[in-house]
Amino acid sequence: MKYIHELGLLFETVQLQNVFSDNKTFPDCTPKYALETIREKFLNEKTLPSFNLKNFVNANFHLPENHSISHKTDENATIEQHIEQLWNVLTRQPKQENSSLIALPYPYVVPGGRFREVYYWDSFFTMLGLQVSGRIDLIQNMVDNFSYLLDKIGHIPNGNRAYYVGRSQPPFYALMVRLLSVEKGEKILLDYLPYLEKEYQFWMSGKEELSDKSKAVRRVVSMENGAVLNRYWDENDSPRPESYREDIELSHKSDQKPSNLFRNLRAAAESGWDFSSRWFREENAFESIHTTDIIPVDLNCLLFYLEQTLSDAYLLKKEAKNAVKYKVLAQNRKEAIQKYCWDETQCFYFDYDFVENLPKKPFTLASAFPLFFGISTKKQAEKVADVLAKKFLKKGGLLTTLSATRQQWDAPNGWAPLQWVAFKGLLNYDITKLAQSIKENWGERNVEVYEKTGKMTEKYNVDALGEASGGEYPNQDGFGWTNGVYLKMFATKS
Repeated sequence: MKYIHELGLLFETVQLQNVFSDNKTFPDCTPKYALETIREKFLNEKTLPSFNLKNFVNANFHLPENHSISHKTDENATIEQHIEQLWNVLTRQPKQENSSLIALPYPYVVPGGRFREVYYWDSFFTMLGLQVSGRIDLIQNMVDNFSYLLDKIGHIPNGNRAYYVGRSQPPFYALMVRLLSVEKGEKILLDYLPYLEKEYQFWMSGKEELSDKSKAVRRVVSMENGAVLNRYWDENDSPRPESYREDIELSHKSDQKPSNLFRNLRAAAESGWDFSSRWFREENAFESIHTTDIIPVDLNCLLFYLEQTLSDAYLLKKEAKNAVKYKVLAQNRKEAIQKYCWDETQCFYFDYDFVENLPKKPFTLASAFPLFFGISTKKQAEKVADVLAKKFLKKGGLLTTLSATRQQWDAPNGWAPLQWVAFKGLLNYDITKLAQSIKENWGERNVEVYEKTGKMTEKYNVDALGEASGGEYPNQDGFGWTNGVYLKMFATKS
């Protein structure tokens, strides 16, 4: 099957001529006729004096559903009541359509706004709220949808769109399975063990190809001491269809070979932090992005947890050899994270540039992941907490980074998933006072914006009560992971 983003000249023309303000709109459209018929019609008509590109698109394609969330809760409703009502508004039923949407077998929750499909790492944080709401049915459905994608595609793509298939997102599948096991018992680990294995094999694909000449293959990297760590990647090195114009325009400013630039942009999209100065060589130079040179601390913490989960599942299955195998892999990764990502002089975790063999300089909230997964020592956790309190904590929650670059994953923006990771990570080490401050500050910012606008939004300005900004699109409302984290955080004692 061909998709709109494979239409060649027609696709490029629509995306570059700003037919839609959001480049994601066109690849999400549904064709009214066979794509080949539309393509031939375009080639025959495009040079006619009367030809109008926007009229042509409207005549040949159905636009995707409206971007905004039209649901309005009663103005007297609490924020919790608003979120409870939004679960059904954000739920999508399985459907087959002639578009880029990959059909899923079970209902799922979308983030909201321009994000009309399910997203991988978003979904874990959405599930936290569904758990509080007692919607275990939806958690089960979403885990089963991701298991279906692991079977069908071989990995969980960024979202269930054909143009996302070259990449994944931060690997939270093991956390989803664990969350479901809390509700349905540890047998869940056995039920989903084959899928946990498939997830792991995807992230470790290419490990057997590593050598002195090939230090990095796809998502795996051989480090100097023989350890194998991971990076973000994408199988494609072309402009992202959903951000085609932006990628082409950036390529005109960059000294990088276009294919390298596009791969680095796609890899950053796989990270979920699209975009942030943590991926740049130069703090304010987007065109210097070099994601594929970087060992991200958060990614490797997530894979440590996946290895731990596989070990526990094989122990339940009474397969001691495999249980020990994954336990050793997890321990090796933990030691490598400590070796390459911990900086004792700065008392913080940093990403690592394996090409330069140097830690990256940006302070980022990814440093909370070793606390979230219990990798840090007590002393390290206390040192990280001190940096978070002094440099990251603001009136509205935690900053994402300390750099104000106009990228959306930088200051002054704060994001729900990172608030949760830091909050829960601190509680793991009984650093309750700071955890409580994060909870109160973040919660108050959510409430302030809700009372002012009636909305839960994708991200917040945590430094001042104003609109979060930056990035390739406006701030979106809905919003799945914000709803989930808010409910879960205030259901958790700190």
